[in-house]
Amino acid sequence: MTGNEASSEPREVFSRDLLRDKVVLITGGGTGLGRAMGERFLALGASLVITGRREGVLREAAEAMAAATGGAVLPVSGDVRDPERVAATLDAAYERFGRVDALVNNAAGNFISPTERLSHRAVDAVLGIVLHGTFYYTLELGKRWIGAGRGGVVLNIATTYATSGSGYVVPSAAAKAGVVAMTKSLAAEWGKYGIRLNAIAPGPFPTEGAWSRLMPTPQIQALFEKRVPLRRVGEHLELANLAAYLLSDAAAFITGDLIAIDGGESAWNGGEFNILDELTPEQWDALAAARSRS
Repeated sequence: MTGNEASSEPREVFSRDLLRDKVVLITGGGTGLGRAMGERFLALGASLVITGRREGVLREAAEAMAAATGGAVLPVSGDVRDPERVAATLDAAYERFGRVDALVNNAAGNFISPTERLSHRAVDAVLGIVLHGTFYYTLELGKRWIGAGRGGVVLNIATTYATSGSGYVVPSAAAKAGVVAMTKSLAAEWGKYGIRLNAIAPGPFPTEGAWSRLMPTPQIQALFEKRVPLRRVGEHLELANLAAYLLSDAAAFITGDLIAIDGGESAWNGGEFNILDELTPEQWDALAAARSRS
């Protein structure tokens, strides 16, 4: 195995009780990265609340996750864009577990398109899920924590282009940039209450839903993988491990940060001359010979 490959049988890096007695709520927790994170949290001792719009998907996921780990999973259907449903979901979580210790704002909506082809409804759909939904859950739970005089942890799933911007996903870029600004702002404001907020910026992590919308062909997938210095996509467990650490007490002094997990993609994109990766050894030899003659 080379240094660029992920291990198919990774060594356990955490104590099995890293998240013991913690209740974690994950939006978009029935599929994709949300489910992967939830499965990992359960394996590390947490209890779980998962929410999303498709009740059947949530129930199937909850049953499978609980059976696989022996942990407690509460599925609650709801729309993150509806503040009343957000409050109702938290009410159900409190009724079942008595509290919520951590929130993972994972629900997202995104697709690729030339921006001039978008309608205002398409823009509203993305901003409603990504920015408004994240804000609604964070604000509702934050008020409960502050009112009860207890702390908590919020982890927002952002993206690498939240800070750089990106064409063809402009509503998502704008919404995720807002999420990052909210993360840093509330980390500063709510630290005195013992509330921590951080964000993760994933690079390419294949999921059935997002992958089909954002990278619908093998040709597009190959283009993206080529931009990752490690020359591969991420594995769900890698992101889930980072999320678990940030939710745990081991990360108690980390707040207000945006942490990239992208195989070096954002570092590659930020370097003007990194495109010279395309040159062959023979072309480099020709350039060196030309310099020596000048």
